[in-house]
Amino acid sequence: GVTVNAVAPGFIETDMTQAVRNAAGDKIKQAIPVKRLGTPEDIAHAVLFLASPESSYITGQILKVDGGLTLGGMG
Repeated sequence: GVTVNAVAPGFIETDMTQAVRNAAGDKIKQAIPVKRLGTPEDIAHAVLFLASPESSYITGQILKVDGGLTLGGMG
């Protein structure tokens, strides 16, 4: 079987988000339940899990990797 899943990242520390982080970094961190921004490695771990045999019964899902940000209604 073929499985199809997606990863939906939250605020991740990258060059692309640098301007936003400089302007509102502390406010963003306070809105995230785990109180930190994500890292590229956080996203890579999620992708590796979905590509592994351990996720063979998971399909049709969007995995939010956002530190819980969407729990507070921001996503």
